[in-house]
Amino acid sequence: MKILTRFVGLILLVSLTACSTHSNTSSSDSSEENNRIQIADDTWVALPQPSELGYSLTASQLLSVRYIDQTKKAQSNQLPIQLQITQDKLVLAGFSSWGTRLLSLTYQNNRLDTYVMAGLANTLPKPEQVLFNLMITLYPLDVWQPRLQKAGWTLTEKQQNNTKQRILVDNHGTLIAEINYASIDPLKGDITFINHSLDFTIVIKTLQYQQD
Repeated sequence: MKILTRFVGLILLVSLTACSTHSNTSSSDSSEENNRIQIADDTWVALPQPSELGYSLTASQLLSVRYIDQTKKAQSNQLPIQLQITQDKLVLAGFSSWGTRLLSLTYQNNRLDTYVMAGLANTLPKPEQVLFNLMITLYPLDVWQPRLQKAGWTLTEKQQNNTKQRILVDNHGTLIAEINYASIDPLKGDITFINHSLDFTIVIKTLQYQQD
């Protein structure tokens, strides 16, 4: 459990301290109230619908966090992820290195239903936070832009050769995150998510995937 404990603070920050407005026990309606994510104080954004990815996807990914600990030593921790996205549903699950399911989330009909292994609620990242991080790296730019613009935030993208980069800036013009893709196709090559203000890096590696 030592690795999980050290991992938690970093993966929470990776997702920009995102959290959902409803727990997994709440009822859902057709509004976007149940799928909003907090990205800053008093700033919320609605998640894209699963279908807005543009294709169905089943993927195995590895999230690796790199940071400098309190003793100034470089550290790295990992969380294996299974992800499945269809036209009407998104399911993700995070596992320990020995294969135990630690957390999971189902996103369907504007509702987020979550699970965290008993006794680890204060140790593991919230599933909603992992979801936000994965969606902002995988989903098309034009899906995210209008949602972020409502809050005054901007997400821009530039491509060069066979790589690309996304830049997330808040409503004060402050650089929040830089996302570097080793390939224009986000499923091919590592995705490096850099949080400049909090000084850490997360690398998303897609180990295998099936795309329809």
